[in-house]
Amino acid sequence: MSETSNSDTSHMEQELHSQPETWRQAARIGAARGPLPAAGRRVAVIGCGTSWFMAQSYAALREAAGLGVTDPFPASEAFLGSHRGYDAVVAITRSGTTTEVLRVLEAVKGRIPTVTILGDPETPAVTLSDETVALPFADERSVVQTRFATTALTLLRAHVGEDVSRAVRDAEEALAAPIDKEWVDAEQFSFLGTGWTYGLANEAALKMREASQSWTESYPAMEYRHGPIAIAAPGRVTWLFGQAPEGLEADVARTGARFVCHARDPLADLVLVQRVALERARARGLDPDNPRSLTRSVMLREPAAP
Repeated sequence: MSETSNSDTSHMEQELHSQPETWRQAARIGAARGPLPAAGRRVAVIGCGTSWFMAQSYAALREAAGLGVTDPFPASEAFLGSHRGYDAVVAITRSGTTTEVLRVLEAVKGRIPTVTILGDPETPAVTLSDETVALPFADERSVVQTRFATTALTLLRAHVGEDVSRAVRDAEEALAAPIDKEWVDAEQFSFLGTGWTYGLANEAALKMREASQSWTESYPAMEYRHGPIAIAAPGRVTWLFGQAPEGLEADVARTGARFVCHARDPLADLVLVQRVALERARARGLDPDNPRSLTRSVMLREPAAP
């Protein structure tokens, strides 16, 4: 594993700091007329890893806005049979080369209309998709995703009718906020969310694992009481995205764990977690741009012909 000093500026750092501007650009695209599914359409949304977690958040937001049934799937486990009656498939993929996503696009081609949100418009996903929304300004060099994922979700938030201007302002604040040493030194993190922020909790946990090899878990906030809270203890952190369910903070306090919940927009709070993951990586002498055992895109080998 290569190392990086605290004085180095990694691609991850540069990219996560660019998010307010990429969010502004994405919001303009999302608010305009485009190929994303209209209200009333029955939608399946797919992705892998980080993109799947953004799919979870989008699905919850779209349904909460009353725009139609929206089901998120990991691309490897997408149930898209004709009996489900989907009117559209939305795929999210930074690289446009992820094998599982390409397989889904190929499998439904000519049967279910597809629109793919991607970072690199010169990739196989373009030819397999009926429509694309390219976000090349949010593409990344770091293996660890930061700005592409949040920019894609900002696009989708704007498309479902949200005003994301507060989120942009809060992201700017999150980029300047102090990072508590207790977060950098913590033994373990549990990330929680409700509704659309559950996807953010999953993504926050993944960021910590990828960048700093940290022990992290993620749960729906109300489910945390049903067993997972047993892991909470002094020296560990429980971090909630969004509004805290009644009594949760007191329950965590009784364990001795640190409870974290901020008033800023939850997507902007994810930016702060990205910064914590970066600092934890640096504190452990890890290269946040090239995590162990990971590559920018997962491309599976096709089975050899008999």
